[in-house]
Amino acid sequence: MHRRVVAVLLTVGLTALSGCGAAEEETAKLPDLTGKGLQYAQDEAREAGFRRLESHDALGRGRLQAMDRNWKVCGQTPKPGTHPTRTKVDFAAVKLAERCPGEDGAPPRTEDALPDFVGTSVRAARQSLDSSASLSVKDATGEGRKVIVESNWKVCAQRPKAGTPFTGQPIALDAVKYGERC
Repeated sequence: MHRRVVAVLLTVGLTALSGCGAAEEETAKLPDLTGKGLQYAQDEAREAGFRRLESHDALGRGRLQAMDRNWKVCGQTPKPGTHPTRTKVDFAAVKLAERCPGEDGAPPRTEDALPDFVGTSVRAARQSLDSSASLSVKDATGEGRKVIVESNWKVCAQRPKAGTPFTGQPIALDAVKYGERC
């Protein structure tokens, strides 16, 4: 009799526990926030239940979106639709007076080989490299100007060239300010 009671209690307990660990993942509908102000888009995504929000410079210059109200959304990842609320939402944005690019200019990531940095900002190039990478930048005009705000400088040339296996070697960039010719 004692064994039968224990067996019944174990069966009931296991049945009750089997439903505990299988909680459904919370999902929410992410609206299409393209064309909205960045601050508004972030507020809407939060209101929908998403908490992991990021943004980046859609022009590939690596500028920070410090004043979110001064930026607009050009694209979003993931696309609108139902997603787990733990999903990271990333907004590609430009300043209000700028036009959205035809394709997202998020900085290329260095995997095994160096990306082509020509045409990107010095900041975007630095962001795409491992934090241990050595990077030097020179004014390509020959005027010897100091590169202080890296997102205002466009890469004209790089050494080693794009496609070279990255093995920790120093990288040299020649750059000019945006609006100047290489």
